[in-house]
Amino acid sequence: MGESSDLLEQQSHFAFGKNWASYARLVTDSQVERAITSLSRLVGGDLKGKRFLDIGCGSGLHSLAALRLGAREVVALDIDPDSVATTRQLLTTYARGEHWSTQVMSVFDLQPESAGSYDVVYSWGVLHHTGDLYRALRSAAALVAPGGSFVFALYARTSMCWFWKLEKRWYAAASPAAQSRARSLYVGLFRLLYPLTHRNSFTEFVANYGANYGQMRGMDFNHDVHDWLGGWPYESISPAETERLMQRLGMRQVRAFVRKRRSLGLLGSGCDEYVYGRG
Repeated sequence: MGESSDLLEQQSHFAFGKNWASYARLVTDSQVERAITSLSRLVGGDLKGKRFLDIGCGSGLHSLAALRLGAREVVALDIDPDSVATTRQLLTTYARGEHWSTQVMSVFDLQPESAGSYDVVYSWGVLHHTGDLYRALRSAAALVAPGGSFVFALYARTSMCWFWKLEKRWYAAASPAAQSRARSLYVGLFRLLYPLTHRNSFTEFVANYGANYGQMRGMDFNHDVHDWLGGWPYESISPAETERLMQRLGMRQVRAFVRKRRSLGLLGSGCDEYVYGRG
């Protein structure tokens, strides 16, 4: 399932960090509260007294949410230096005096002997962008302490995954002008198809994006479109595949928020969310 070794390197990836840095300038207290609500839903309450590892920290919004939920320590990691810088700035602004740290690091370089273990290992919408999803899942799961939780979200398997893989490879290498045209085309198609499956208007959807899907991603609609179209490397996985791998790693499912049926994926894959426990 993994790609060639060069896809494991940050230089071959889409510029996720620059997109997160742009989004982070828009963060308000309401976005922080939404991130707290989203994270609490996944972890099943608060994080009082727990060590929390955020793999692929992006803007740092969910690292901040973990601190607000009572985590005694948060370690935020990302392979992209721009994401780490953005996370550091956000936590310096909103969590001064709290116990947190940031570091530029790949999930593939994390070893329990040096990185330690954590009560919660969290990685939302990240591991499918590493270039080797299965290996990334194994590396992250190895850091879960006995009795701890592995909380993650991954692109769902759809019938259009082959197309999105080609599109993302192209978009990540395209010029800013070409990317802008692609975004306009995608949003136009989204606007055209949206009324076929939803009762509210597309305008309402965009206006309320942060309060719905955006609270899970920690992103607004326009930044999320750029992130989706450019998300290279790209892999997807079914709930059944995820369950088989987690069982082999000695993990048991605690909760999951997944699609019941495989979708076409015409406008995107969307993420299935999982929580697995060790011991």
